[in-house]
Amino acid sequence: MGVNSNRVDHFDSHHPTIIRISNSDPPPPPPMEIHRVSLPPHRSTLRKLGHRLADVFFPDDPLHRFKNQTWFMKLLLALQYFFPIFQWAPHYGLKLLRSDAVSGLTIASLAIPQVSVLCSEIQSMCALFLETEYALFLKKGISYAKLANLPPIIGLYSSFVPPLVYSLLGSSRHLGVGPVSIASLVMGSMLSENVSFTSQPILYLKLAFTATFFAGLFQASLGILRLGFVIDFLSKATLVGFMAGAAIIVSLQQLKGLLGITHFTAKMQIIPWSWQTILLGFAFLAFLLATRHISLKKPKLFWVSAAAPLTSVIVSTILVFLLRDKAHGIAIIGNLPKGLNPPSTNMLYFNGPYLALAIKTGIVTGILSLTEGIAVGRTFAALKNYQVDGNKEMMAIGLMNIAGCCSSCYVTTGSFSRSAVNFNAGAQTAVSNIIMASAVLVTLLFLMPLFYYTPNVVLAAIIITAVIGLIDYQAAYKLWKVDKLDFLACLCSFFGVLFISVPLGLGIAVAISVFKILLHVSRPNTVVLGNLPGTQIFHNLNQYREALRVPSFLILAVESPIYFANSTYLQERILRWVREEEERIKANKESTLKCIILDMTAVTAIDTSGIDTLCELRKTLEKRSFQLVLTNPVGNVMEKLHQSKILDSFGMKGLYLTVGEAVADISMSWKA
Repeated sequence: MGVNSNRVDHFDSHHPTIIRISNSDPPPPPPMEIHRVSLPPHRSTLRKLGHRLADVFFPDDPLHRFKNQTWFMKLLLALQYFFPIFQWAPHYGLKLLRSDAVSGLTIASLAIPQVSVLCSEIQSMCALFLETEYALFLKKGISYAKLANLPPIIGLYSSFVPPLVYSLLGSSRHLGVGPVSIASLVMGSMLSENVSFTSQPILYLKLAFTATFFAGLFQASLGILRLGFVIDFLSKATLVGFMAGAAIIVSLQQLKGLLGITHFTAKMQIIPWSWQTILLGFAFLAFLLATRHISLKKPKLFWVSAAAPLTSVIVSTILVFLLRDKAHGIAIIGNLPKGLNPPSTNMLYFNGPYLALAIKTGIVTGILSLTEGIAVGRTFAALKNYQVDGNKEMMAIGLMNIAGCCSSCYVTTGSFSRSAVNFNAGAQTAVSNIIMASAVLVTLLFLMPLFYYTPNVVLAAIIITAVIGLIDYQAAYKLWKVDKLDFLACLCSFFGVLFISVPLGLGIAVAISVFKILLHVSRPNTVVLGNLPGTQIFHNLNQYREALRVPSFLILAVESPIYFANSTYLQERILRWVREEEERIKANKESTLKCIILDMTAVTAIDTSGIDTLCELRKTLEKRSFQLVLTNPVGNVMEKLHQSKILDSFGMKGLYLTVGEAVADISMSWKA
């Protein structure tokens, strides 16, 4: 394996330090004490199981803050834990409110028209889109509510109640909550297979609300059961690829509005362009990019880019209103219905032949929306260097969907485009969601007519500006330099999201990450150790060129737990090390190999298959007149070795606390 072939001239059996014989050497130190390897304190099986479960499900020990506290403080701490708003609300000030107000109004100005912007044309375009090869891509750009075959106003309702609930329960500061295309499309396709939304609109609406209820129930249950560690498989590499792929998709989705394309023909031969729309769109896109560049160059002028989207909406609306007689080619939002969310508890469908369909649809859309929402939240949290609690996010998203299904809302989660706008507009806390929901409320009640002349092209320009800076090519290059498997996961996430779908892209990337973990566990690293001259330290010969081999010893370190998945491999790999060492010794005419020392410092766990492997390895080596010695097994490994009685077969010279003590004691016994 290309290990260092250096050796020593002599090994002092009274001390584990390797020395060279010369007339100038000082006298050897006194004999070193050989320490006994101790067992860990005895614990019952129930206590060990409880400790292990606590490590798995409660790694943060959420109850530690309640120790030695008064009942009032315990109540306050409980409120802060379940409602994160109580943590930052006491420190909330006018400066934060200013940033959140700007970002909240900005995403409101985006969210209000976005939900309804293309709804007026969807009915006439949908059939035509389905005939083209671009069907899947184009469907992503239309109204999210209509993707689910729901009335457009349902999408606007879903931008009012869920953000309010999330602002109380969520742990992300930048997540913009609302309907998303993936969940909308999946819900529409699954429900439409069994129920017609045209001939049975009431039943279809009931099933949509019921599916939302089960989605929320499933999501909240995952959080309550502390299964947030499942989301930890969304690695940084996966998020980098997801962010870039989603940014490109969102940007491409907005090209239709930016270029003023009113519709596509079935054969894609004639595309009606609107030069007024193109001129207006690129003018505002240039304005937004310029303000973003100014804020990046001069951070003190962050408010310039933060106020730019809202300014663009107001100015463009006034401009189109003034030129309404001349700018007929510019698509506008048009009439939007008024009214607050009506209650929908009486619409929930809990008894009938379609209940199984509602449950299945809810679980599938719940998984997809939860994955996307947490991925988006962690993406922007990573950019600002703070943590998003997976369990709290599950509970927050689940409870907001349960509340939403009772107020005429369908499945909602963290929206990438809204979150990007929210992030770039300077949001500091979840108050931005409250501001957005309040703006939606006021709009639903009073301001719908004011958006009549808002041009669709400005919304496209805002979204493109928000996501264009989220393609982190520098992070991708760093992944390539540091870890090729992480880079592969990043690429799979990127291309999967870009060409397949968000959940499948993330799923492929997670599968590669899991494969990486399995590869490390099933094929652990083993290295040959040598002694650093003048010390009692033994390290990898390849890593430390000054490390020297000890004559007649082969010292190996296993850098992984020993499980059933890798025990056979380890046995074969250790025997191969022995064969290669014998060949090296024969070629260099060195001292005969007598002892193999297995350093178990990094072996954090072992199972019965691993124990059996050690027994078989010892027997195999003994038949070849080799001695197998174990050093420094950790507590739980030592406990299992003791309980299995395997240590009896190793004898008095088979277990040591350190490699140095093992080499010294065994060398002294040979000399004796």
